[in-house]
Amino acid sequence: MLDYDVASRSGAGMRYTLDQGWIDQARRVPSPNCGPRPLGAAVELLVIHNISLPPGCFGGDAIEQLFTNCLDWKAHPFYAEIRGLEVSAHFLIRRCGELVQFVATGLRAWHAGQSCWRGRENCNDFSIGVELEGTDELPYTDAQYATLAALTDTLIASYPGLCHDHIAGHADIAPGRKTDPGAVFDWPRYRASLAPAGDAA
Repeated sequence: MLDYDVASRSGAGMRYTLDQGWIDQARRVPSPNCGPRPLGAAVELLVIHNISLPPGCFGGDAIEQLFTNCLDWKAHPFYAEIRGLEVSAHFLIRRCGELVQFVATGLRAWHAGQSCWRGRENCNDFSIGVELEGTDELPYTDAQYATLAALTDTLIASYPGLCHDHIAGHADIAPGRKTDPGAVFDWPRYRASLAPAGDAA
């Protein structure tokens, strides 16, 4: 178990505890869309995404329903385009900053799809996926940046293979196919909010 006080990093007074792959302070919504990582695959990458369902709409249960295979495909015309999709991420950060966890960090979530990072394909095998509730065009909230920084510091402290240099957007690992988290994501702000390298434990 790792108990990590991130109050000084995020400014939000958050204190996260990672216990057997689960953040105790996150709302847990287990997804069946996961599996074991390949033998010997260590967590070495954090991937940042965005999602909103229906597109551009925030709040509601649609994201959680999608990740748990409970989405009513007839509830919105857009859902016909993703009908039958089985996906997940390890975490979702809501607009209000709430942290939701779907998959234990030791398991392989289905978030990256066809992907490559520094010559390594199949990024799901060695990454943790974080979804921000949002779009490529609308700025993310202060609460989301605070939660993301707190979560990132905790994960870096927990996994030796993770570091500041091992963080990417979905667009970085699937260029031409994906664009999230979008140009509105403030990478300098996010990176500046993290604990200094070597000081996350």
